[in-house]
Amino acid sequence: MEEKKALLAVLAIQLVYAVYFLLTKLAFDVGMNTFVFVFYRQAAATLFLLPIAVSLQWKTAPPLPLSLFIKIFMLSLIGITMSLDIVGVGLKYTSASLGAATSNTLPVITFFLALLLGMEKVKIRSRHGVMKICGVTLCIGGVVTIAFYRGPFFKLLLHHHLIHNHLQQIQPHLPPANTWIKGVFLMLLANICWAFWLVLQGRMLKNYPSKLLLTTLQCLLSSIQSFIVAITVTRDPKDWQLGWNIRLVSVAYCGIVVTGFTFYLQTWVVEKKGPVYLSMTTPWIMVFTIILSAFVFGEIIALGSVIGAILLVGGLYFVLWGKAKEEEMEKGECQQIVDVEKACGVSMGQTTATTTIK
Repeated sequence: MEEKKALLAVLAIQLVYAVYFLLTKLAFDVGMNTFVFVFYRQAAATLFLLPIAVSLQWKTAPPLPLSLFIKIFMLSLIGITMSLDIVGVGLKYTSASLGAATSNTLPVITFFLALLLGMEKVKIRSRHGVMKICGVTLCIGGVVTIAFYRGPFFKLLLHHHLIHNHLQQIQPHLPPANTWIKGVFLMLLANICWAFWLVLQGRMLKNYPSKLLLTTLQCLLSSIQSFIVAITVTRDPKDWQLGWNIRLVSVAYCGIVVTGFTFYLQTWVVEKKGPVYLSMTTPWIMVFTIILSAFVFGEIIALGSVIGAILLVGGLYFVLWGKAKEEEMEKGECQQIVDVEKACGVSMGQTTATTTIK
């Protein structure tokens, strides 16, 4: 029963992220400014999380010295504000399916940054070390393939997408090659920023262990930062208007559902099954996004994107497989040490008893 609950939870998480890519792309296609969208999204997340965090953890909140506050501020700037702003521009240049496909690079980039920071190690002569290196290589190949090779195009499932009757201004199209390449590398840069946040988040939690308050504080700081960016980039009042339309739906969904709902679910899955289990299901985001994009956008898919996505997924599983095998070996070695220590303890006990008898 527990296994089924975990499976349903991870599928729900990936479906939420698939809808996120779709709604975000949709909001941009109807003319919403990407930087304004990020501000509204983070503001909605802050308004949702703040009363919950204050009511549940304010009384037990650990102290927050100025030095730690500055670190949280910088981590929010790079890992959240910059990442989301870059993702917005990248999605505008490409497609929802491409955004979902490049999300498969996140675990690999996170591993690579952890390696550079000395938090991970690779034993080149071991089998699992070779698998990790192959995984990183496959991911690089996938990104290059998506960026520089298109090949033949084909349209998924439907010739008339469902939303066409309601939003006539949306037309399925492929951006020019130069724009597409920029979008791919912007998505990659956004994942690097987000991976940087993931790597340092663990260290931050050691200094400030209140998860909910830390998340809320980062949302608040990123709201302020993204507002400054948005007001600098655009001051046209029309860009700030929401109304009862897809813009409001996208902002509310990303702020409340993505940040609030998936935060709890991901924490629960990691606690029950571990981070590797959650990472293994990342490719489902791409599957769900492609299916939804076919019905909503009637999206045009290039063969290069399909091949690149397969390479990305393959690279992801290679790295995760190598990581899992490495952890198994470390656990086995630790168990052997424990067994040896126990055996030595028993032997010493027997020797002491014999000496006492004599």
